[in-house]
Amino acid sequence: MIESPIEDLVCERAEAAGWIVRKLRWIGRRNGMDRFFLKEGRIVLIEFKRPDGKPRATQQREIDLFRAAGAEVHVVDVPTAALRILGVPYA
Repeated sequence: MIESPIEDLVCERAEAAGWIVRKLRWIGRRNGMDRFFLKEGRIVLIEFKRPDGKPRATQQREIDLFRAAGAEVHVVDVPTAALRILGVPYA
């Protein structure tokens, strides 16, 4: 399984729950997180992976950098995890 079905499901449900969702493009950079979620002043960055997938070392460094700067960053490999983070019902 690839990560796009997970990402698509989460984005669809998050938007229906009132989140602003954007696909991120890191111009001039690599290894940035996949999606930006915004609702009620809360900003969440999510890196989507296929089931049991892990970030590459270069991605993990970027994630760690953002977390150290105070960003809320998550790596998810199943839709239920992302929806739980966002407080969106799965069913």
